[in-house]
Amino acid sequence: MAFLEIIGLRKRFASMEILKGIDITLEKGGFLVLVGPSGCGKSTLLNTIAGLETISEGEIRVEGRAINNLHPSKRDIAMVFQSYALYPNMTVAQNIAFALEMRGVPKAEREAAVAEAARTLQIGHLLKRKPSQLSGGQRQRVAMGRALVRNPRIFLFDEPLSNLDAKLRVDMRVEIKRLHQATRATIVYVTHDQIEAMTLATKIAVLKEGEIQQVGTPYEIYNRPANLFVADFMGSPAMNLMDAVVAAGSGRTEIRLTREGGEIRLPIPSSVTADGLGEGRKVVLGIRPEAITDRNGADRTSKAIEIVEAQVDVVEPAGSDTFVVTRLAGKEVTARMPADADVRAGARVPFAFNLDKALLFDPATGLRL
Repeated sequence: MAFLEIIGLRKRFASMEILKGIDITLEKGGFLVLVGPSGCGKSTLLNTIAGLETISEGEIRVEGRAINNLHPSKRDIAMVFQSYALYPNMTVAQNIAFALEMRGVPKAEREAAVAEAARTLQIGHLLKRKPSQLSGGQRQRVAMGRALVRNPRIFLFDEPLSNLDAKLRVDMRVEIKRLHQATRATIVYVTHDQIEAMTLATKIAVLKEGEIQQVGTPYEIYNRPANLFVADFMGSPAMNLMDAVVAAGSGRTEIRLTREGGEIRLPIPSSVTADGLGEGRKVVLGIRPEAITDRNGADRTSKAIEIVEAQVDVVEPAGSDTFVVTRLAGKEVTARMPADADVRAGARVPFAFNLDKALLFDPATGLRL
């Protein structure tokens, strides 16, 4: 039995429907990340789980028991907010212990719980400080500690890292990952940052305009996106998406991509059965930047490497990689090459396409074929 079940959940504000029939399950100890662009309903969904928003239709169950009508205080769910929400007049220790004190937990037990949370989050040296004396990352650890001492059934995180700078975000991602591994807590986490989603989750739910686009493991979401929206949204740089047409030639079914001065013909990716593709059918070819590289960097175990010569528009050194941008089928196409790749803007170079990693989509429905 799933630990958390969200069944047919709808949320309306007057005549506006924000959540449109959400169905998600999460196992005990799982880490579910709700990801999508701003305004897609992620935080609203999180608030319905917490009880901060009522639902219009559907059901939310924890361990098989419906919690729809329970007051937030009765749900045994702890929430970590984007804004930290710490009491400025209290020390770190008092902030962490406050919920336990309100519950009437004996002082010795409170102090032991605070000490254990501080040890887990490595903030023992901060317990006597006030929030104004802490950095953003330290404040977020305190907010996590306040939730941790309650030992709730579910932790909810609402974009907890969005106020932090880039380096601190990376550090805090590691801390949250470590916390989950140490406690095996059940976590639901909201973010618009797909890198956070990929690195933290055991399961990802991608939302768009209040609807679930795909639910799956990070591997499934990244490598087998259900539609064009998921393919484009998940990944940095995003998946290359190029308009193409199915054509027959050389004794095989191919896809044809136009480009300035001619066309490119490629075999049908192995992810698709060619029998279902008729001559002249329009498709969208999807391929990740790491599946396009230079000739020497191509995957030698792949049986479907195709070399395409194209002119380099932009070269972007990125430390361990070099991103090389060209144009095919009227679109910018990004390749990921080794850091020492000898490429220059304006040069015509061979790009190695690994079609074992390519996908096709239906441009009319957006669905993966």
